[in-house]
Amino acid sequence: MSILTKSILTMGIMMAGLTQAFELKSSDIQEGHPMGKIFEYKGWGCDGGNLSPQLMWKNAPAGTKSFAVTAFDPDAPTGSGFWHWVAFNIPSSVNELPRGVNIEKIGGKEGRIDYGTVGFGGACPPEKDGMHRYEFTVWALPTDKLDLDENTPSAVVGFTLNSMALDKAKLVATYTR
Repeated sequence: MSILTKSILTMGIMMAGLTQAFELKSSDIQEGHPMGKIFEYKGWGCDGGNLSPQLMWKNAPAGTKSFAVTAFDPDAPTGSGFWHWVAFNIPSSVNELPRGVNIEKIGGKEGRIDYGTVGFGGACPPEKDGMHRYEFTVWALPTDKLDLDENTPSAVVGFTLNSMALDKAKLVATYTR
């Protein structure tokens, strides 16, 4: 076997072992860009549409049995950020959430967020507090169900996801009032 043939064969074997990165995209929000008013919370001085954005993901790692989706504002003036969405037990057959999704209808569960409600809560940074980042994350999980419910604190859900996720993909949008 020639050196060229060995090199081509070696490269082919190496390329076959490569996997594509777990990826999160949206037709509603873009990385680093401001979100529309439709994704603003309705309450707490905000009057937006309070709809969750459309999200879609691909290239989940092998062994994924369910997904979780979170939205978190690390810039909230709380000292610990602000949870806007915690959804989990999303079946592994799901790879897209439509705008304003009802998580229960697709087989998942949602937890209580920092507004004190269950479900998605849109952006509502304090007026004149500058730009806030909203981290939408999809988590690939090795289990069908998490032993959590709507009253599990969001920080505990975040800890659980970070401790067990096979992988995660993130999309960060912004919002300013």
